[in-house]
Amino acid sequence: MSGRPDADLPPDTQTAEETTTEDAREDAPRVDAPEEAPEDSFEGADEDDEGDDEDLLAARARRARWAAVGTGTLLALAGTAAALLRAAGTAPVLVPVAYACGAAVCALAAVLGSRGRTRRALWTTVAGVMVMALGDQFD
Repeated sequence: MSGRPDADLPPDTQTAEETTTEDAREDAPRVDAPEEAPEDSFEGADEDDEGDDEDLLAARARRARWAAVGTGTLLALAGTAAALLRAAGTAPVLVPVAYACGAAVCALAAVLGSRGRTRRALWTTVAGVMVMALGDQFD
């Protein structure tokens, strides 16, 4: 591959100018190259880019918070349900206690996520799931 974007175009999409020899292409001025715009037209460009970056970062932070809250809540509900089901069965006492403690830790992760502490919420969620997995090992 020659690295030129127009090198792989089929012959029916090339113009007559593009089908000339390579030497003629290098000597000819590029038609599609934009001319330099006056400097005063770019005065607000930096401010707009910063605003777009801030909006993008805010959207990512919002998604991370919602993911942390949703994951923590879902795991807390699952842990609570597992604790109730295990408590009603013939499992040892340590099993429903471990599920309940893991559910409480995951609920804490949901609270941390809602307050914007997404990194701590992630690690707290992992710890809660590990506690629930430990309870599953006692069964």
